[in-house]
Order: sequence, then C-alpha cells, then structure tokens
Amino acid sequence: MATPMLRCKAPLRISFAGGGTDVSPYPEKKGGAVLNCTIDKYAYVTLSAKENGSGITVHSLDYNLSVDYRRPSDLTYTGELDLVKAALVTLNKEPGAMGRVGGIELFLHSDAPPGTGLGSSSTMTVALVGAFQRYLSMPWTPYEVAELAYRIEREELGIKGGRQDQYAAAFGGFNFIEFTPKATIVNPLKISRDMLNELAYRLLLCYTGTGHYSNDIINIQQTNYVAGKSSTVSALDATKDLAIEMKNCLLRGNVDEMGRLLHEGWELKKAFANEISNPAIDSLYAKAREAGALGGKLVGAGGGGYLLLFCDFTRRHKVAEAVEMAGGHVVDFNFEMNGVQSWPLRR
Repeated sequence: MATPMLRCKAPLRISFAGGGTDVSPYPEKKGGAVLNCTIDKYAYVTLSAKENGSGITVHSLDYNLSVDYRRPSDLTYTGELDLVKAALVTLNKEPGAMGRVGGIELFLHSDAPPGTGLGSSSTMTVALVGAFQRYLSMPWTPYEVAELAYRIEREELGIKGGRQDQYAAAFGGFNFIEFTPKATIVNPLKISRDMLNELAYRLLLCYTGTGHYSNDIINIQQTNYVAGKSSTVSALDATKDLAIEMKNCLLRGNVDEMGRLLHEGWELKKAFANEISNPAIDSLYAKAREAGALGGKLVGAGGGGYLLLFCDFTRRHKVAEAVEMAGGHVVDFNFEMNGVQSWPLRR
C-alpha cells in the first residue's frame, strides 16, 4: 500500500577530479573516471497523496510557484518545471509504476539553485525518483535510481551532461566512479576518520557569485572532442589519470597532495573549452592562491558556481578573508556519507 505522505532528500556533491570524462562520447570511446563526494546540502521532495482528486500539483518552494497538471498535454515542455514533467513522463512508463503516478502533490526545495556546480538538477531528479520509489514501493537499486534519473535528464529532456551527479546522489559518500562503454561502476571509498576530518578542515567551498549554464559549456566540450581538438582530447585523458592518482592519495592518507592535484586538475579542465573559466573567476582563484590556497577548481562544468579550495592549514582563515573581500562567499559544509533517503510522514 502506498504511503500517503513522505519526504525524500538526496545530497549534493562536490567533484574532486575526473569531471568531463563522464560526458559522452568520451566514456564510450575511452572509459571515464571521476572522484567525488556528497555534502550536507540537499534537494528535497515531499510527496502527499490527494485524499480526493486526481492530477498532479507541483509546488516549487524555491520559486514560489504552484502548477496543476491534469492532462497529458499539460506535461509539454515549456521551460517551466520541465525537469518535474520529464520525471513524471518517464516514471509513468516504468513497469510497476504505469498509471499510478497521479493523484498527488509534490513540494520541491533545494539548498542550492541550478547553475551552481553542485549537481543540483541531477540531485533533484534523484530525489524525485527516490520519492516515487518509496510511494510506489518499487524495488529499485541505487544503480537503477541513478540510471532512471540519467534517462529523465539526458534522454527524455535532452539536457547535456554526464553521469557522475546522478550516481553521487543515489549512492552518497566518497566514490570513485568508472564509466565504461557498457556500464557504470561505483567504487565506494573507505576513507579513514582522521583523513576525513583533516580534509574537511583544509577545504573551503566558495560561491563565486555567478551561476552558469552547463548545457552550453558541455556542448562545446563535446564538439571539441568529436572534432578531435588535440588540447581537449589530451586534457580529458590526463584528467582521467589524475582522478586515479587522487583516489590513491586519499586511500593512502596523503592529504598534502590534494592541493597540488586540484590545481593541476583545474589547469587541465580549462583546456576542455575556453568558456570554462573567465577573468573574474581567474582573478578570484589567483587571490585565493596568493592568500594561501594550494589548489582548487570549480566543482561543476565551469563558467561560475562554486569554487573548491584546498588551503595551507596555517592560512585557511586568510584564504577565507581574501575570497570574501574579492566578492566570493564562503559556505560551511561537511561530508554526507549517505545517498538518497526517504521516510514516511504523519499528517
């Protein structure tokens, strides 16, 4: 029997290395690898069954928007809540879910808006899938939840991007994720408590003050790769190797190498496409480095969003002051070791 009211949350992620190698057609040709972890910022979905009535009512708490969908024609993609529409269309075709998706209200909220580089769109999609999994008592594994979310975004809606965000939100924690031509393989990493504490202390997450539209940047990256642009191809190859090296450093407890590798990865990432960075981001990063950051990178596709910085422990406070004075905003965070979670509510 369906739960009449429930809530689901999925964690946002920060990407350390390998981002871009999960974007087709690179993984189908050469295989990709990323290293990421989830943090204590979330996308939330509250699902409530209507006692009397049909259709679907969606409330976006972030945008102060409420919309009713009563007919299939209402789910036409218009630019308004298209992610939710695509989720409803896709889920209603799934075996065991067909015809059971209506007669509900959805309330959506995210700790980070789209365009900030934390994978918020994909994480919201995973939260939607997780809410319906609980509501319909579907036996989906984390792999199946992630793949459903991928299909909703990339295939049904046509949003450009890779696979790491959906898998990070579904599994949670620190993961080294491999993308082969035939499958995605999630390798959960057992990081020591000492290493986690030290890493959390040495990292700063800074909002640059500007968002980005990853669809355009990723499209340029894909075009460059398909055209065989040597700088893009070699940078992607080196980025995959760096993800493996950084994973090994984490497992060995070699935290001091993280700064160097983050900086090296950022220099490689900028070679994917010219649009990944800009003078404002370069200036903010340079000021952070001058103040004591050993390395860093934008955590999303590029162009804006959040900058992750790794600091000399004696100058962490100086780095925070420098980025704040330069117009950035330091955001407190901690690691989240769980993936998507749902629980019933009482009315």
